Amino acid sequence: MAYKSRLRPDSAHTGAIDFQTINRAALGALPALLMRWLPDGKKQGHEWVSRNPRRGDRNPGSFSVNLNTGRWADFAEADARGGDVISLAAYLGGLSQFDAARKLAKMLGLKGGVE
Repeated sequence: MAYKSRLRPDSAHTGAIDFQTINRAALGALPALLMRWLPDGKKQGHEWVSRNPRRGDRNPGSFSVNLNTGRWADFAEADARGGDVISLAAYLGGLSQFDAARKLAKMLGLKGGVE
């Protein structure tokens, strides 16, 4: 089996992002990030349940983030789901995965995540 680097280049940018390191750090800070990004949400078991700020969601319930894994979904929108904190940041901020990862790395004080 060939070795795969954790650093992935982005075709629109120079350099590489260590998505795995950034996601791991973001997962450790996930409750604080969610309080910032989705302040009207609340913890229910292992989930953060909130309104989706990207659409006219009036009541919390269909948008949730798993606090253990970072997986998230808006069950009212088939295409609004992802498997990690970077994809959540990209979705909420209307950013590319690359830009969301860079922003998260900076927010979390990670210098090794971006090369």
